[in-house]
Amino acid sequence: MGKKTNIALAIAAASAAAWAGSKAISKPQQREGKQALQFDRPIIIAHRGGAHLAPEHTILAFEKSAQLGVDGFEIDIRLTKDEEIIVFHDATVERTTDGYGIVADMTLAEINALNHGYQFQDLEGKTPYREEKTNVVTLRELLERYPNMLVNIDIKDAPDTYEGSLMPSKLWRLIEELGAENRVVVTSFYAEQIDRFNLYAQNQVALGAGESDVRKAFTAFSSQFGHLYHPKVDVFQIPPKSGVVTLDSPKFIQFLTNLNIPVHYWTINDVVTMNKLIHNGAKGIITDRPDIAVELLKTQE
Repeated sequence: MGKKTNIALAIAAASAAAWAGSKAISKPQQREGKQALQFDRPIIIAHRGGAHLAPEHTILAFEKSAQLGVDGFEIDIRLTKDEEIIVFHDATVERTTDGYGIVADMTLAEINALNHGYQFQDLEGKTPYREEKTNVVTLRELLERYPNMLVNIDIKDAPDTYEGSLMPSKLWRLIEELGAENRVVVTSFYAEQIDRFNLYAQNQVALGAGESDVRKAFTAFSSQFGHLYHPKVDVFQIPPKSGVVTLDSPKFIQFLTNLNIPVHYWTINDVVTMNKLIHNGAKGIITDRPDIAVELLKTQE
């Protein structure tokens, strides 16, 4: 054999030894199950309350989805100028209301003076709520109104902002006050916000994966070192695809399931994709069209 062949064989042998050594000393550790995620069937979670059926993040949407029979809501939260936690997605109010301004610079009263159904278009392209005043919903109001719903809470305020620096502690205090620890999931695109929140919650609340958690898990799954992955979150809420990376394969779902981590996919609004994901092993469908999702699951009972 030539010199290059010998070198290649040596590298391969060293890699195999490293894999075998790591396998021997590191065993996959299942995440301890959280009560909020204990479902024996796939669940339906209404995205922003069911954003294609009624104005997003309003009682109109939440109530319509609750009546349809969904299992929970996926919501975003932001902090107002007077430090109220509201259920709202954008940093500004223009996209959904009849007003202008930055949420963090407005009080709850100022935000409530707006019509939060003003921009909504229904499935026929009509704007039925322009004359029907709808208010913003506070997180307190939502949790008190729907005590039996799973609520997936996404912290939108960035950690390097004033409002973002306050949010983790304020959110924990509200959850603790209402005794909602076992019916919420807290997540954020900012992994730092999840970590900050958990400093207060101390693993008493189910945590959703941030972007960095998803990257780590998929990298481990795609390599020969999946046994080295030790999750620090309780549920993955992800799209079926991120860029060129496919995240909805049965093997990836099973990889996470083996670690006691259910996978919920967003935002799924057609029955074909819903059916495929459930068949692949998804434990949750996050959707703007809970009407479609609820009917699909009825056919599979």
